[in-house]
Amino acid sequence: MTMPSSGEPTRPIIVAHPTRSTFAASRSALGALLLRDLVVLRKNLGEFVIRTLVQPFLLCFVFLFVFPKIGQAIGGSQGGPHAESAFATVLVAGVVGISIMFQGVQSVALQMSQEFGFTREIEDRVQAPCPIWLVAVAKVLSGSAQGVISAVIVLPIASVVHARGVEAQISFHWLVILTVVPLACIAMGSLGLVLGTSFEPRNIGLMFGFVILPITFLGGTYYQWTRLAPVKIGPFHWLQTVVLINPLIYVNEGMRAAFTDISHMHLYVVYPVLIGFCAAFLGLGLRNFRRRVLA
Repeated sequence: MTMPSSGEPTRPIIVAHPTRSTFAASRSALGALLLRDLVVLRKNLGEFVIRTLVQPFLLCFVFLFVFPKIGQAIGGSQGGPHAESAFATVLVAGVVGISIMFQGVQSVALQMSQEFGFTREIEDRVQAPCPIWLVAVAKVLSGSAQGVISAVIVLPIASVVHARGVEAQISFHWLVILTVVPLACIAMGSLGLVLGTSFEPRNIGLMFGFVILPITFLGGTYYQWTRLAPVKIGPFHWLQTVVLINPLIYVNEGMRAAFTDISHMHLYVVYPVLIGFCAAFLGLGLRNFRRRVLA
């Protein structure tokens, strides 16, 4: 240290503190991005609840209340009380799964599509002091959290909306619930990232027509995968095989394993496939996201 010459005032010594590491800065930025999404969710909580409940409520109201009242074959009186309750059990788990799927698509894909639109709102987010891919991961985690909340909201509603004599047989398997529900939410949030970075805002209707609609009807919402075996050509169970490419079938079968005691796909199939979909969707979504941001 250089000593001050005679007559010169003593200058204070400034000690430079080391800056935060990249990991610490990224962690803080990720927390801030998630907190922002939670604040927005809290301000729009009423809209979120309505958006979450409308479709599951209508499904349960039509299939479990109206159909038994009018004697319709699906869940109606022709199958007797046992058949009605069995279908109610199948449907309750299915509407929880489909709510998670729609929440992932709506909270991630639709918002992502808007942010990549004409106003380029995404540029405000990518200015955060963190890698570009972390901004996309924050969107997936936010959508996953909303998926968990939607499952908590939908399950009790779906369990009580039914006609007299129709009762869903709900059974909580907590180990499966605490593992398969978050995994399903991450998978559907990652799917939302893929769709949101693949479709232009002007083509968002095509996403629902060509992607979401087939996934919904062939995703096991209204039936168990194990019951598709009779649909075959010769000895080949073609429908039971084709729907295996649908990620929603594993989500719904996982929900049946978590909330019911009815037959379902083996969990040693559900878990690895859901993990595989998480990795595939997240990898593809991150690649698309980076390409769109830097375009």
